[in-house]
Amino acid sequence: MKTNLLFVFPLWLVVCTPALLAKEPAKSNAAPEEELNAEATEIVSELRAQFAADSEAIAMLDAILNGSRLGPTEGWFQLSKSRSRFDWESVLAKFDRNEDQQIEAGEFTGSREDFARIDRNSDDRISESDFDWSEHSLAPTPGSIMFFRADHDANGKLTKEEFAGLYEQLADSQDQFLALDDLREQFLPPPAEKRELRADKPSRNTLIAGLKKQEIGSLQPGPEVDTPAPDFTLPALNGQNVTLHEEIGEKPIVLVFGNFTCGPFRSQAGNLEKLYERYQDRAKFYLIYVREAHPSDGWWMLSNQHAGIDLAQPTSHMERKAVASKCQQHLDLEMPFLVDDVDDRVGTIYSGMPNRLYLLDLQGKVVFKNARGPFGFHTRQLEQALVLLLNTERANVGSQTVDH
Repeated sequence: MKTNLLFVFPLWLVVCTPALLAKEPAKSNAAPEEELNAEATEIVSELRAQFAADSEAIAMLDAILNGSRLGPTEGWFQLSKSRSRFDWESVLAKFDRNEDQQIEAGEFTGSREDFARIDRNSDDRISESDFDWSEHSLAPTPGSIMFFRADHDANGKLTKEEFAGLYEQLADSQDQFLALDDLREQFLPPPAEKRELRADKPSRNTLIAGLKKQEIGSLQPGPEVDTPAPDFTLPALNGQNVTLHEEIGEKPIVLVFGNFTCGPFRSQAGNLEKLYERYQDRAKFYLIYVREAHPSDGWWMLSNQHAGIDLAQPTSHMERKAVASKCQQHLDLEMPFLVDDVDDRVGTIYSGMPNRLYLLDLQGKVVFKNARGPFGFHTRQLEQALVLLLNTERANVGSQTVDH
């Protein structure tokens, strides 16, 4: 039986957000790794002058300065929450006719297929647990670890060949089968000491520079639920321009923000493609390509190099469009791609970096907005809101916005 596979746990999952697999958040008083250089010092002063002390941007800046590993409960991740027009209480009030605190298939006004997509645990009833999104999207479950171990080309889609190849990696030539404990031992998170010794662990200077450039994420929080979505006009990879306000009114609109060098975004490609295939006749989809999260001239990552995705931050729209085209081809996505300009206007307004999801109703108002990526990037949560919007009599009527 082959061993030590846990030490080749997908590298981007460890490095993209270094505290991802930690059982407890990093202490905020961690000793600084190095002195800030002149550029970083200037950026700190600039950001403090630009943003309020209680803003998401300053929360992330303070976390970096305090030596945080930027886990799911640190920096702006602690402040950013998924918001949906369709909270559990409002959905219960609409569909629970017998008032038993759950919704059965006969009470739901939509199709059986739509019901099944909301019934996340497949117990043939919709309950409050189906609306619990407290676990972040990168939580290291055995299934996710197995997926990343097998997805060799890092395109978020596990083929038959890749799955068969996983067996060859896990078993020695003399093995006739794999036992339950064999798999339990293989799909374990790497120990903390291995994560801390990574060659591509970013310095505070690198993180502060990435924060200023919005490679870590947009410095703005993005539009809130039940407010009009900011208008934009962006070129598509097919050469046509798309103006948001001209698309509003016929169908709900799904906006997906992402980039090639963000490993968590790539890992969701299969989920995004299936979402698009399932609802493209009932909603409009646009993927907005934004600033690279991990360029070779910034917070670079070994996992990107191993996947053959090692590129510098584009400095012109033509360069970004070329990278977006490579991304579309590599991830094999049919969803229409729009390309944000290098001034990051749309990505900044929508807080789209490194990845984000929005759902707009027929009036162009925000129905759903996920928590900051990569931890809040739940495609199934977006689907839940989309199904409920499609099955609501008036797309512009909803209940009070709540945090999840």
